Amino acid sequence: MSPLRVSALRKSYDGREVVAGLDFELQRGECYGLLGPNGAGKTTTLRCCLGLTTPDSGQITLVGEPVPARAREARMKIGVVPQFDNLDPDFTAAENLIVYGRYFGMKDAAIRPKIGELLEFAGLSGKADANIRTLSGGMKRRLTLARALVNDPELLLLDEPTTGLDPQARHLIWERLKRLQAQGKTILLTTHFMDEAERLCQRLAIIDAGRMVAEGAPRELIRGHIEAQVVEVYGEDAPAWAAQEAQAFSRRVEVSGETAFCYVEDAAPLLAHLAARPSLRTLHRPANLEDVFLKLTGRELRD
Repeated sequence: MSPLRVSALRKSYDGREVVAGLDFELQRGECYGLLGPNGAGKTTTLRCCLGLTTPDSGQITLVGEPVPARAREARMKIGVVPQFDNLDPDFTAAENLIVYGRYFGMKDAAIRPKIGELLEFAGLSGKADANIRTLSGGMKRRLTLARALVNDPELLLLDEPTTGLDPQARHLIWERLKRLQAQGKTILLTTHFMDEAERLCQRLAIIDAGRMVAEGAPRELIRGHIEAQVVEVYGEDAPAWAAQEAQAFSRRVEVSGETAFCYVEDAAPLLAHLAARPSLRTLHRPANLEDVFLKLTGRELRD
């Protein structure tokens, strides 16, 4: 049984369709990414999956339960890490875990033996009695992840779990998520960090304007949608150079500000050409998931 199946999901607000016929299905034990620019419909999709927003049409099955008809029963079997921490600032770290466990009908006697293990998982050993106000942002985020595990969920829904964290905290959360996957947990992840999606997700969907524009394994998407190599060309002269000369060496060129992105299969001719242009700075790298994302959703700023 799939932990989450979404079929022909649609939702509109004030006559604007924000989710426009989405279909996707998670496989047990995988990390599935949901990527998209701001306003793409990710949060509305998650809210529909949790039964917090009623869709206009479509079918959702969450851990074997139809949603929204049995959303409450489904939520008892999952864990959620929201986009913004909602820990109770008046409680200690341990008390937050206990109170959250009670929401699932768990007795304190069943929760207390788990506290040490959950805090160790979050890298918070010794912080059981710490007030939430004394914890750093990274500590709070890790505690929120640990809290989502208190009921031993079948599925974890993580909404941008590392936004606002420093690199050390992000890497620690990545390591913990990989540990959960090794234990067989299924994860649905939304993120704006493409390196995070590449590291963690076995499969992912890119959505824009409420529609799926691509789905697959990260490396498959890169191979299928983008050239193998990218040469970034910087400098005040880069836009003019791109307009006049870049097409002779590149399959595709995109200009953003003072940077020209040249997409090529073989970078050697372009790099040889640029070596004679000392006013232009270059960065040569393999294509990555961010290149795919920007190609499919555009470079314009979203609010």
